[in-house]
Amino acid sequence: MNKSDIIEMVAKEGNLSVRSSEGAVNALISNIRSALSKGEKMAIAGFGTFSVSKRKARKGRNPKTGEVIEIPSRKMPRFKAGEALRDAVR
Repeated sequence: MNKSDIIEMVAKEGNLSVRSSEGAVNALISNIRSALSKGEKMAIAGFGTFSVSKRKARKGRNPKTGEVIEIPSRKMPRFKAGEALRDAVR
């Protein structure tokens, strides 16, 4: 399933036009992206929580040459599924 499939599902289930459901889906994605870029959490009840975690700097290895390289620390987006979503998948 991709973004256009989600837009069509929202339009069908919400009795909305494709254009307005596209706006709603884009607004949701934009708000999640904005919250994460500020370092905030975004929780959707019954679905899950989007958050940012920091990965420590570490040593890695170039698979081609075997050379040891330093991988810098960075922030990574994370998603933790809510209980309702986990139960639905089980």
